[in-house]
Amino acid sequence: MHRWCLLAVVCSGVLVAIARPGQAVGGSHKMEVVKQWNLLNFNFPWDYPAASKEFYNPENVVATGLEVGYDRIFIATPRLFSGVPATVSSIPRGTNGDSPVLQAYPDWTHHRAATKEYNCSDIGLVSVYRLRIDSCNRLWALDAGVSRSLEDFEVTCPPKILVYDLHTDQVVRRIDFPPEVVRRESLYTNLIVDETTSRPENNCDDVFVYITDTVAPGIVVYDSGKDLTWRVSHPAMYPDPDFAESSILEHRFTLMDGIVGLAFDMEAGIVYFQPLATDRIFSVTTAALRAGPLPFGKDLPVKLVGRKSSQGIGLGASPRGGTIFYAPLSETAVASWNPRTNEHQILAQDQEKIQFAADLRTPDRDGTALYVLTSKFHRFFLKNLDANEFNTRILRIDGVAIPSGQLATQSHLRPTVPYDTLHGNAYYHPSVVLPVPYKPLGPVLPPAATTSNPLSVFNTQNMPFGHGLFTKQSTFGHSTILQQGKPSQPFFALNNGEKSFPPSLGSRPQYGASGSPIFVPKLNQNFNDLNLLRYRKSVPALNVASFFNIV
Repeated sequence: MHRWCLLAVVCSGVLVAIARPGQAVGGSHKMEVVKQWNLLNFNFPWDYPAASKEFYNPENVVATGLEVGYDRIFIATPRLFSGVPATVSSIPRGTNGDSPVLQAYPDWTHHRAATKEYNCSDIGLVSVYRLRIDSCNRLWALDAGVSRSLEDFEVTCPPKILVYDLHTDQVVRRIDFPPEVVRRESLYTNLIVDETTSRPENNCDDVFVYITDTVAPGIVVYDSGKDLTWRVSHPAMYPDPDFAESSILEHRFTLMDGIVGLAFDMEAGIVYFQPLATDRIFSVTTAALRAGPLPFGKDLPVKLVGRKSSQGIGLGASPRGGTIFYAPLSETAVASWNPRTNEHQILAQDQEKIQFAADLRTPDRDGTALYVLTSKFHRFFLKNLDANEFNTRILRIDGVAIPSGQLATQSHLRPTVPYDTLHGNAYYHPSVVLPVPYKPLGPVLPPAATTSNPLSVFNTQNMPFGHGLFTKQSTFGHSTILQQGKPSQPFFALNNGEKSFPPSLGSRPQYGASGSPIFVPKLNQNFNDLNLLRYRKSVPALNVASFFNIV
């Protein structure tokens, strides 16, 4: 069996990673297995139809996103296929090497979309690919709103973000995207929460969020402090047909995914990105992303960072120091490269454990560690999965990242006992101080349902599964995206962002009826909005006659 090494070659400022057989992988970094599973299983409520493969098919549940909290690890399992019961789950962080049952997060009432008994105005999740935790200990869940994206691509609901306070596991903010930044085939798959200009007293409510749209390639930028959203794009975000086919060991598969990998160098203000179908890594400055929609004829200043030996999806960056981490698929390895020092290193290589590294994380909550989520996605995709093998792993490589130090400014928000003493229900130990710096948002959310409480979580109408279960339809989601979405015209419609809207005709309620935003912060009416190239996230219904001065 050959062992492979990635060799860094710098030519005209471009990093080229190539593979050569016959060389052992060096380096003193130890890779440990944090968790591993043959197939993912869940703590199902008593009324969930887990016996039906339409509702739970373990060979269709693929992990794509990872985030590490103080006491828990959060996993995203999007609805790539049918049979995915929960799209966000948590597991305890206290032990290594085990295969814990996934706990639906925050509870099963947020995952009714699994049985299609779900309205888009509900507080819940449809399909989440990636998760991020900010320094205020809040979990940002990016909901793509698309079910069975690798089967029939049903747009169940418009995309959104739900922000959970991890002290209380309650939603403290909901962000709905305006239809002008959502294309008919949009698939929001990754996000970066940029806190570089956030002020501690604002409790992370003034951050910028950068979001990848993989199928209609682009980056959506959300300014949470001003509640403004816009969209930019560039040809580098599109898939390269020459790299449509990927290979992992003896398996080959074709997937034309655009921009999906994201990493953030907060010191330099640089966002790194890569489509799946390419061998290149690109970068763009946060200043360019924050500048708003591009004027007609002006290109986004994207730079080519380097080339890899093969395609990849997971991308990460050290919070400090400038090192970026990537995992080329064909080499089943994790490597690092520092653009400042041109230092390249192979961190780990394992043909069994590092197959399809879907997400790379460097959480401040674990010092210098790099976490790698590997899922053998290609085996799920090709339908040749071996259920007797470990197919999903969470790996940890220590001593490769430099913490940002941001948590020091928010230390009053973290638990007061070390994370390694917290596991399972011990998170609510009396010694844990749970300060909640957020004001109540109004109506109380429904309580978490448990398997010991004979309250039906999914079948609220007490109808047999497969009959009345499918009567609820998402009119809000379909009318917003499918009927009013912009046609897909790659390269012609690049950078066409949001258009100017008339001013609001009245105040907007903090809580609305079906389809209304749950939480919308107020805007500064005196804010100079880049010549009206950006506009509010949503506007009230307009009187057409008054708008066009028609009598």
